[in-house]
Amino acid sequence: MNPIVIIPTYNEALGIRTVLDEVLRVAPDIDLLVVDDSSPDGTGEVVKAHPRYPAQIHLLTRPQKAGLGAAYRAGFAWALDRGNDIIVQMDADLSHPPAKIPELVAALERSDVAIGSRYVKGGGVGNWTLRRRLISRAGNAYVRMVLGLRVRDATAGFRAFRRDALLTLGVLESRSNGYSFQIENTWRAARLGLTTTEVPITFTDRAVGVSKMSPDIVREAVLRVLAWRWHEIRSRRPIAVATAERSTDARV
Repeated sequence: MNPIVIIPTYNEALGIRTVLDEVLRVAPDIDLLVVDDSSPDGTGEVVKAHPRYPAQIHLLTRPQKAGLGAAYRAGFAWALDRGNDIIVQMDADLSHPPAKIPELVAALERSDVAIGSRYVKGGGVGNWTLRRRLISRAGNAYVRMVLGLRVRDATAGFRAFRRDALLTLGVLESRSNGYSFQIENTWRAARLGLTTTEVPITFTDRAVGVSKMSPDIVREAVLRVLAWRWHEIRSRRPIAVATAERSTDARV
């Protein structure tokens, strides 16, 4: 195997070194690619100062901030061009537990896509207010209802893909950013018959830095989900989720 972890960043200088060290601690042979949107706080410089740069840690600097989906598309293109056969995506703030990376990678032995899920048995969240928990639950319920998905955590950003799955998904041609980027890949995987395994994780809110969540990101997700479903209805595509879609545990 030739796995790589892709981490998009914007103003994550305070925490990126810790994230890199934690990933290498649990997966010492894995490569990492930081996709930085020219962070003014010097995130890129912190990455380049790491002792494993550029042998094992790599930096892709983009000219300006252009959204999460755009950053991941750039990172996926870089990894696919380099020949990586397993691509993991995760946040830069330790909200996604690096210790679960080996389990996500192992899940790809039986699936095309693995999702670090908060909403299957054994998963959960930490440091969240009741309001945020309700919003997240409602958002995932909305996605499942409108698109007919069985994946419990369609908005999750902690994922692993087989190389051929990313190519099948056509992820480089997607247009979404924010949460909708994660939803779009979940939806495409289901419609294309790719297998998905949900690995339970505990999502912990960031301890340093500032959240990138905004009303515009939420609005994009809501509207795009409706647009995708409406397009399916008008084009008379099958609405049933592919039978190959599955999760390790569909219970909340």
